[in-house]
Amino acid sequence: MPGKNLTRDEARDRAALLSVAAYDVALDLTTGPTNFRTRTTVTFEATTPGAETFIDLIAASVQEITLNGESLDPATHFDGVRVRVPNVQASNELTIDATGVYMNTGEGLHRFVDPVDDEVYLYTQFEVADSRRMYAVFEQPDLKATYAFTVTAPAHWQVVSNSPTPEPTPAGEFQDEAGAAVAKATWAFSPTPRISSYITALIAGPYDVVRDEVQTRKGVVPMGVFCRKSLTPHLDAENVFDCTKRGFAFFENEFDCEYPFEKYDQVFTPEYNMGAMENAGAVTFNEIYVFRAKVTEAIIERRALTILHELAHMWFGNLVTMQWWDDLWLNESFAEWASTTCQAEATQWETAWTTFGTAEKAWAYRQDQLSSTHPIVADIRDLADVEVNFDGITYAKGASVLKQLVAYVGREPFVAGLRSYFAKHAWGNTQLADLLGELEQTSGRDLSTWSKLWLETAGVNTLTPEVSVDEGGVYTAAAIRQSAAADFATLRPHRLAVGLYEVRGEELVRVARHELDVDGELTELPMLVGQKQPDLLLVNDDDLAYAKIRLDERSLATAIAHPRGFASSLPRALVLGAAWDMTRDAEMSGRDFIEMVLAALPGETDSTLLRVLLQQMTTTATMYVAPQHRAEVAAAVVNRLRSLLEAAEPGSDAQLQLATAYASFARDEADVAFVRGLYEGTASIAGLAVDTEMRWTLLTSLAAADAATEAEVEAERTRDNTATGRERAAKALASIPRAELKADAWRKAVLEDGLPNQMVESVGLGFAKAHDPAVLAPFVEQYHAMLLDVWGSRTHAIAESIIEVFYPHALANAELHDATQAWLDAHADAAPALRRLVAENRDAIARALRAQERDARA
Repeated sequence: MPGKNLTRDEARDRAALLSVAAYDVALDLTTGPTNFRTRTTVTFEATTPGAETFIDLIAASVQEITLNGESLDPATHFDGVRVRVPNVQASNELTIDATGVYMNTGEGLHRFVDPVDDEVYLYTQFEVADSRRMYAVFEQPDLKATYAFTVTAPAHWQVVSNSPTPEPTPAGEFQDEAGAAVAKATWAFSPTPRISSYITALIAGPYDVVRDEVQTRKGVVPMGVFCRKSLTPHLDAENVFDCTKRGFAFFENEFDCEYPFEKYDQVFTPEYNMGAMENAGAVTFNEIYVFRAKVTEAIIERRALTILHELAHMWFGNLVTMQWWDDLWLNESFAEWASTTCQAEATQWETAWTTFGTAEKAWAYRQDQLSSTHPIVADIRDLADVEVNFDGITYAKGASVLKQLVAYVGREPFVAGLRSYFAKHAWGNTQLADLLGELEQTSGRDLSTWSKLWLETAGVNTLTPEVSVDEGGVYTAAAIRQSAAADFATLRPHRLAVGLYEVRGEELVRVARHELDVDGELTELPMLVGQKQPDLLLVNDDDLAYAKIRLDERSLATAIAHPRGFASSLPRALVLGAAWDMTRDAEMSGRDFIEMVLAALPGETDSTLLRVLLQQMTTTATMYVAPQHRAEVAAAVVNRLRSLLEAAEPGSDAQLQLATAYASFARDEADVAFVRGLYEGTASIAGLAVDTEMRWTLLTSLAAADAATEAEVEAERTRDNTATGRERAAKALASIPRAELKADAWRKAVLEDGLPNQMVESVGLGFAKAHDPAVLAPFVEQYHAMLLDVWGSRTHAIAESIIEVFYPHALANAELHDATQAWLDAHADAAPALRRLVAENRDAIARALRAQERDARA
């Protein structure tokens, strides 16, 4: 992988030398199942005639290089990653004819064969730097150009790119893999506007499509929603279109800027590594958003947010683009803020900011407490740095801070600044200073101090109430103490609200709210002095600030005694989030946290909060509870989940989530028998649909309990003969807690190269599942022994997946921690991105050990 890197300094030097005008890319997708023909002609100018530069290309071979009419020898000018371009002139034309390689890693031009009908589907994924896997390109965001793609493919395919799809012209025939003659055609796309290479796209295959259009400021824009034929019965295109149209209306009005492209296609693609990608006018999505079975409300809401997130990128990221990846956060944080704002104000998801606070902020807080934490404006030295920076800081912390900035400068000045920013920098590249400059102009505020404290420093603050009361229960003193981790000691200004709640019957009712600025180590709360102490004092009520919070002793006792007391899910989520942080910080026993969650679950209707609580409870039970108490805790949890499941409203979202959680814990004879009964249909729960996905949930539960055979897994895979079924089967098989099957999973995904990206992840998720973690102990040494080889031989996506999902987290013991630390000590010169991933694994175990010690003292 180091040979595929590009440094910021190299990019800066190349941008100073070159100005790129246009690419003409011809692709032939009929040359076989492993390779394709790619021919690129690029025109560009150079400021220093006679200088040497390079163009990026990852290909199997290069057949021809022609620069300004002169032939260059591929043997001496192409090293597999770059083409050396010597003696450039003031104006240049460079043509490179090469053989590209189809990928099965979710990077570059990915090729997938649908097991349902053996149809071939292609799609591209180019962020961060994988357009060079499809064509020769000056691969950096600030060398924008126009792109004209000409594609030869089977005539019955759909071919989609950034420009509207033209009418194809017949191009004869070719022989497919079976030797049959197949008609082919050529699609000649018109040039794009000036865009960055990472948002170019090609999607090709016999996709089904539903078409619509949206009225915009520039007129009618055609839209399409695409998916594989075998998924068409499950595609709810009408819902996708409705959400998209709401986004168009909101963003055009908010930004006072018309949609910048000619059409808008959304394509659901197989074996996708991320949630979605904002290719200009041709967004690609993970197929998890085509619902082939009943899903939770949380994922439906998440799909809406993802649709709006990618649409927001058409302006912020695609129309105006970061100069270098240091400002990746501006792309992603802005899209998070804009999409959540749109979702809350223009769709049915009016509580979108509550969902953001419950899920996204929790992700940010976790990321911000790792040893790898970094400022929102990260120092991106090279491509390897940015590839591991698609994290909770870049997305969720950045969006939280942008939300605070909106409050700080005011919504109207903020929007005015955005409008000026888009108008001034359309089709260009910018840095953070360009955006802040516009916001300073429209708001009249100096943002340099704000930027330094919030964007240029790392870490999360903790806000703790400190109160004193007299014998009559009246406050004599009240303040908020702000603290920070020793290694990241910055104290920041926070605009927040303090809520006062009283118990009335079974409810916690807010009786007062005070909004104020918190700054420095201690902020007095004079408005509370002389007031009667409430039952619960909630710092950061309404979730305005980005900070961890604590509860005073009385407030915590009230929260524990009245876990369902809040009428609204937001204060409930904040209080439970504070308890979660205290558990992670070894200030609260894991067993106490689990009891609090179990008491909070009955009647919970907020889908995302329910999902988060179940995940946190699972992590606590398996990693944060002291080992000597885990069996007892697991038994109590599974019994309580069974009761909650049977009491849940039939057919409800809660019932679905509780069934999944219960199955994940089931391990003793009675629970395994009940799960088998549900799977085989001899037992039932009113309203619980045992559909395709629930069958896999139940079978995987049986597998993890060593109560399912390999033959049963294979039979279910045959029954669900789809790509998803294949992945579910791989996970279930790897979940069986037998040494030979764990070793087989390890061999297939780690030692051997060839599994597609989604299969690697599925096998890894099953491998890591273990009711008795001892089955994973033999892999501690093997894990650390394989790291350098995997990092050096696999693509980034596959290497990162293996390093994350095959780490034996379930062991959560000192031996695992020490082995990982020993590897880090012995490999100080390993690639920084690799060391970061390994260190994050170690951090998780170090935190678990502290939590276990605290739980043991309880």
